[in-house]
Amino acid sequence: MPKARVLFLIRVPHERTEDFLKAYEQIRYEVAGGVPGHLVDQVCQASSDAEQWLITSEWASLAHFEAWERSPEHRELAAPLRACIIEARSVRFVVREETSARRPS
Repeated sequence: MPKARVLFLIRVPHERTEDFLKAYEQIRYEVAGGVPGHLVDQVCQASSDAEQWLITSEWASLAHFEAWERSPEHRELAAPLRACIIEARSVRFVVREETSARRPS
């Protein structure tokens, strides 16, 4: 089963930046350590627009992400983040190929 990458392109008003980062900090390790199939995530701020953010996450499979997204725990944990967001777009990808410094055996 191929891995998945999920992208959330979001807009957080300048006055909500600290609330957004605090909410992310409160849930990030809970997700990383306790959600089946979660591999890694990143929160990124655009260099040219301080209100533009990107959250990326990598999952063992798209099914793992979709199960998490449907769960009541997800809605509860993500609520403080969502309260800071005024615009959001989500895109899901299935990883077809991956390149790293190590060559496959």
